[in-house]
Amino acid sequence: MNHSIFDLKQEIQVELSNILAFWATHSLDDLNGGFIGKMDFDGIVHPEVDKSSVLNARILWTFSAVLNQPFLSSGKESTEGKEFLSIANRAFHYINQHFRDTVHGGVYWSVDAHGKPLSTRKQIYGLAFTMYGLTEYYRATRNQQALNFAIELFELIENHSFDPQNGGYWEAFTQDWELLEDLRLSEKDRNDPKTMNTHLHIIEAYVNLYRVWPNAQVEAKIRHLLDVFEKHIIEAKSGHMQLFFDAQWTPTSDTISFGHDIEASWLLYEATEVLHNETLLKKWKSIALRMADAAAQGFNEDGSLNHEFDPQTNHWDTHREWWVSAEGMVGYFNAFQLSGEERYLRCVEGLWQFAKKHLINAEIGEWNWGVYDDMSLMHTEDRIGFWKCPYHNARACMEILKRI
Repeated sequence: MNHSIFDLKQEIQVELSNILAFWATHSLDDLNGGFIGKMDFDGIVHPEVDKSSVLNARILWTFSAVLNQPFLSSGKESTEGKEFLSIANRAFHYINQHFRDTVHGGVYWSVDAHGKPLSTRKQIYGLAFTMYGLTEYYRATRNQQALNFAIELFELIENHSFDPQNGGYWEAFTQDWELLEDLRLSEKDRNDPKTMNTHLHIIEAYVNLYRVWPNAQVEAKIRHLLDVFEKHIIEAKSGHMQLFFDAQWTPTSDTISFGHDIEASWLLYEATEVLHNETLLKKWKSIALRMADAAAQGFNEDGSLNHEFDPQTNHWDTHREWWVSAEGMVGYFNAFQLSGEERYLRCVEGLWQFAKKHLINAEIGEWNWGVYDDMSLMHTEDRIGFWKCPYHNARACMEILKRI
């Protein structure tokens, strides 16, 4: 396998360069500032589409994260390094100037094409991603303003979103921090007060904050979130995560998300690594491998992972999305590192071969959103958009390179 790992490393290095080049070339909004809100599947920019906090935070994270990679450490002053820093700076300043709510705190969910507040709701998922981007930017630049902003977001989440009675976090608030009736991230989601997805990205953000600000309260909250995942979100018997919950953590849906299972398997193990606790590491190694095996139930013969499965209706959602392949590569490489079992490396290889064949678009650039079961392209989905960001696939490349 050493030869194929060497090949994988070379190919992933090239792909990371391609992803970064695409976003550096095509995402900047030279008309209105910041970054465009939408490029459709065919590469056509829609200049008047609104801009999401998630897209901007993930751009900030991506171009900061690449500056923090060891393979670029000698090249931060290179032309490439300066370009990445310029884009990270641009993202930080745009978020600070246009998404930040200087009256009530936090960040808006979206702004219009010209940077005016549009959806002023405080979606905790959006605050978490902004914190994730800010802390990575601080790692790259040591900009104290960015760290202060991240700490402010942590305190807002704890003051408004934490549920002291049942644990975990509420989903969404009005601009001035009243709990909303419609809590959904998107129209595809259930309207429930607690979700796996938001909790996964809170812990992801808190781990990154802890790396740069090893505060005792942040550590306590990471431990709390690990407990929430172990006790409420991950089903002990199956190893799958449950996705939606009422206030008391009763599951409201049986749907399985294979991409989230495998993404969480490595992110939750990473959360235990920053705590440097041998007992926790041992426990979460076992949980990570169980989750990786559970997610593997979604594999197809072509090496791809299906999107979702609903056991109640026995319905398989068999389209394949770009982010599932990206997170799957990291999750199964992590499982290989934890176990030494080469079957997990074969999963990585299968996902990568599928991505090369069906997801990576050499003509326009970036990864296609996905394909349907017959391998026809999901051409109504964005190439750049509210949810279509560089972070899943760029992060997968960086993680694989770092781990190899």
